[in-house]
Amino acid sequence: MAWVEAGVGGYQVALDAEGKVVCRNAAGRPLKAVPSKLNDDPVVTGLRQLTEWLAAHRRSCLDDVERWMVRSLPVPAAVVTAVWADEAWQDVLRDLVVTGADGEVTGFLRGADAERGLGLVDLDGDTVRLTDGEILIPHPVLLEDLDELREFALELGVAQQVQQLYREVWQRPAAADAAGTETTRYAGGRYRELRELLGRCTRLGYRVRGGHAVLPVVEGGAALEARVWVGDYYEYDACETGALSWTGPDGKVLPLTEVGPVAWSEGMRMAAALHAGRTIEGEESA
Repeated sequence: MAWVEAGVGGYQVALDAEGKVVCRNAAGRPLKAVPSKLNDDPVVTGLRQLTEWLAAHRRSCLDDVERWMVRSLPVPAAVVTAVWADEAWQDVLRDLVVTGADGEVTGFLRGADAERGLGLVDLDGDTVRLTDGEILIPHPVLLEDLDELREFALELGVAQQVQQLYREVWQRPAAADAAGTETTRYAGGRYRELRELLGRCTRLGYRVRGGHAVLPVVEGGAALEARVWVGDYYEYDACETGALSWTGPDGKVLPLTEVGPVAWSEGMRMAAALHAGRTIEGEESA
């Protein structure tokens, strides 16, 4: 933590480990808060703006990596190597389960070097090097040894910043109705008012269009969309979550048997999250 002179009176300010502006007086004694007379000081203002930028940068890193995972996008190893020196990027990427482009090498990402490649810890606890030009950050539903990876992660004390290993996953039932186009497993989640349900969609990051909560998903390079009916904007009274369905690149509803594992899991995750916010019997009068 580097201290910088601010204002008059010998005050010094810095950013602590949590990104908060802290201050000490000329005698070096830490103060409980930054004095109000320093609020408009250019140094203090600059540090606060830096804190906001760092927080936004971190969110951007998280969003980008989660998108790579959910969309199963190949990531050039050179990109990982290039951003590894950035602390925010490294925190987000460290300990993610990655594989080579062919899926043969799997391990927890621990390092990146332009000459030696990516350093992984595999399930045997050995450090291996991955030198493929591209890597994958698999969605957990695609990891055949997910349970084993979760157990090993506990042994290693892994704390992933992006939800991968501990992301809830749903497998499509093997006996899915070949003619069916929707599932009602999480339908019927009752809300007192439509605005409560729409508010939950917003908080969870789901867009609402045409009365549906929608989630874009890429499966095998094809752009799909999961949809849960949430109600018409002109309805203001009690409402319920509806059925979940998926549409293909052409906008047509897909048979359940044509919905891939990632699209199925992410769609069910959205439906479950919206259902979880329902009004529980007895809460209405609370």
